[in-house]
Amino acid sequence: MMPDALRHFSRSGTVHVLFAFLAMGGWAVLANHSYEMPRPLYSGLVQGAMSAFLTFFLKSLIDALSKRFDGLTRLWGPPLIACLGSTTVLVAIHAASGTPEILKTVAVPLLVSTSYAAIYNYSVFVRRGADT
Repeated sequence: MMPDALRHFSRSGTVHVLFAFLAMGGWAVLANHSYEMPRPLYSGLVQGAMSAFLTFFLKSLIDALSKRFDGLTRLWGPPLIACLGSTTVLVAIHAASGTPEILKTVAVPLLVSTSYAAIYNYSVFVRRGADT
């Protein structure tokens, strides 16, 4: 059994958003490390902010989208839309901010967020049932 303090910590939205900022921002710095500073740092700040934003809104997006689909489409539709939306936003913002290695920078955050979206959506799918 998980201690109450650890359980509270693990359920904290603030902790999840902060972790996303640090982990994915750190990844972006690493993905762009071969470029002259401060370019890797800017890429990390942009990706960190976007990952925090996506983490904050992804659950709500899946909840809303899962109500708009029926049957098996409810299983694959919401995570696909979330992935395509996340990809579009991340690539556009990194292109606008001058991130040198856009594909490397967004690959890991998209893998993580799409995996989360698919797993969370599956839990919603099972909880609500395929046909309701």
